[in-house]
This record gives sequence, structure tokens and C-alpha cells, in this order.
Amino acid sequence: MPIDETPDEESGFGQPLPPDDRLWRHPSEVGDEIFQDSPLLAERRSSRPWPLVLVAGLVGAGAAVATIAVIGGLDPRVVERDVVERVAVTPVISALGGAAESGDIVGIADLASPSIVRLELQGDDGRSVGSGVLIRDDGHLLTNAHVAETADSIVVVRADGQEDEGVVIGTDPHTDIAVVKIEGEGHQPAVLGSALEVEVGETAIAIGSPLGLEGGPSVTVGVVSATGRSLPGEDGVTLYDMLQTDAPIAPGSSGGALLDSTGAVIGITTAIAVSDVGAEGLGFATPIDIARAVADDIIETGQARHVWLGVEGSDLEAAAARELDVDGGATVLEVMAGSPAEAAGLAPDDIIVSVQGAAIGSMSALVVALRSHDPGEEVEIGYLRGGVLDTCRPVLTHRAPEPPVAD
Repeated sequence: MPIDETPDEESGFGQPLPPDDRLWRHPSEVGDEIFQDSPLLAERRSSRPWPLVLVAGLVGAGAAVATIAVIGGLDPRVVERDVVERVAVTPVISALGGAAESGDIVGIADLASPSIVRLELQGDDGRSVGSGVLIRDDGHLLTNAHVAETADSIVVVRADGQEDEGVVIGTDPHTDIAVVKIEGEGHQPAVLGSALEVEVGETAIAIGSPLGLEGGPSVTVGVVSATGRSLPGEDGVTLYDMLQTDAPIAPGSSGGALLDSTGAVIGITTAIAVSDVGAEGLGFATPIDIARAVADDIIETGQARHVWLGVEGSDLEAAAARELDVDGGATVLEVMAGSPAEAAGLAPDDIIVSVQGAAIGSMSALVVALRSHDPGEEVEIGYLRGGVLDTCRPVLTHRAPEPPVAD
């Protein structure tokens, strides 16, 4: 199975001026001392021992910072505005604030629902429905690539019934993540958590819009059933490192939120397991850490940035692992011509067992490990060849664009 993912072009966006040359400061560029005298924060500290850290510019009651710089004292004026995300920190009793205690499903659902939207899509295959999660107050939202990629038009319906036209900014089939944008400001973004420390058995709350039903999002509750799952996706693409949950995810809820017991988003729901008799109680979600990274790339460049090693392979069989005295590994089946793997000397039948010294037990683990690195970065790959351990240091890159398919 391939482990390499579609590349993109480098961003042409410029960088902001240094802080001393600007009339404004991002909250992440200033110290805590400027907030010490704030009566509002003092009140929050006294009433909530675990305050929520609002990472992308949330000041005071949550209003975005806006500054107008007048060039030469005359028009035109340049308006610079920080975009707000809400990100939870650990430890946290309630990511959504004092109005909902940890584990309070009713309170969490009430506070999270305004960040969940219904998508009504029209395409060549007719009308379909899906769900989405607002992640920025400027109208950017996450959904599934399989929900948005074939849509000719999208109507985004908020929890209060307001309808907005949605525009697809970009899709990434390798993670089944897409970014859609609606106009306006002041949208309520969901609180984004992390799936990195999620454990099997923890509470999982799924919020979406099943079957496109009217009346706002629906809420179901279960547990995290497994982590690190590999799941066959559409068009032969394998989805890696997925969260599995028994919280029911009905058709139309794809692209909704999977929350933890504090109300923080830990995943974007993407699929359900079905058989001839229907759903088998298994739902899957893309971890929010992956979804956020993909979304940042898409918003900045229009495409997701995935590194390329240039091998195809399979999981090392258990019997072979025991014989080699390793916990697992990824057996190389093919090395692509001109790839970083070829340049570094990897060959078919090599067994990759580590990346940067961390053990690799499967092809899925190899994909996940490589995702944490950037194009142009050199990584140490540990591999077995003929039972002998060796290392190489390929320089990861982007995969060359696929040639267009002739009609």
C-alpha cells in the first residue's frame, strides 16, 4: 500500500512585519504581564481554576482584535485583523468554560452546538448532506473531503437556522479533510483539543447533522474504542491513525465533531462501518491534530503538504517479527525511481523499524511518523536488511505532481 501523499506548491504568501515595525501585537507576542491588571481575567481566575487558553488572538470577552493603519494619513486604509481559534490546554476541567463541567453532556452539547453546521450540497450526483465544524471566527470550517470535493454548490446551515453560501477552499483525500469558507465575522469556533493523549475507554461525544434533519445538531455518546486504526478510503486511499468510537455516527453526520469529556474537539467524524445488515456500531474520526495541520496548509496554499519518502510496502508479518526479534515493522515492496528512499539506498525487502530512533511497528506507524516532518528535512531511518540493522538518512521532499489523465 502506498505511504506517499499528494504534494502541493510552495506558498507565495508573504510574512508579517516584525513586531517593532507594526502598530499592533498578536496576543502570542506579548507577555502575561499586560493582562495582570485586567478585572475580567481576575474574575475568571477566581471562578475557574483551569482557564481556557485562547491561542489565536482571543482577548477579553472573546472579541477579535482589529486595527486600522492609515498610510500617509490618507486613504486607502489597510485593515489587519487577527483570526480567532479556540484551543484547549491540558489539564482542563471544561474546555468550554464554567457553564459546562467535565462530563456534563447537556452543558457540553449546548455550548458546542453553535460551532456545528449542516452542509446541503448539490453536485452531478444530485443533492447530499453532511456536517461541518467551525474552527475560526472568520468562517473557515472543517468537513470531510468525500463530502465536499464533488459539490458544485454548498449551503451552510448554522444551528440557529441561518443559511450561508459555502466555498470549498481545498480538499485532501489522504486524510479525508476539506476546508469550506463562509462569509462574515464573529462566527463561534469550536474548542480544538488534541487526540495525542486520548486513551481507549475515554468518553466520546459525536455531534453532527444526521440525515440533514431540521432542528440543529444531534448528539450521541460512547467511548473511544481504539486509536491508530487504518481504514480503506475512497479511490484506493488508505486513511491512517484514525480514532474509532462506538458513539453512533449516522449518514449526514460525516464531517461533524468528536468531542472528549471536556467538550474539546478530538476528531472530525468521517466514516461508519456497515455490513449487509447495516451499521455495526463502529465509527471513525480523523484526529484533530492531523485535521488542523491539513487545514492550515489548505488555508495558506490551497493544498495539503505531505512529505514523500517514495516507498510502497506492507506490515511485517508477526511470525517474521518474532524470528527477527522485533515488535513489528514495515516491509518495503517497491522503491520509487528518483525518490528520497532510492537516493538514501533503501531497497525492496528492507524492513523499516524506526524513524528518528522511535520504533515503527507497521506501515500505518511509518506514515504517521513521517507526517510530523517537513519537506527538505533529513530523517534517520532504521531498517533491517538480511537480518542486519542499518540506518540511512533520506531527505524528504514533495512528490512530483501526477500527470493529467487523458480522456
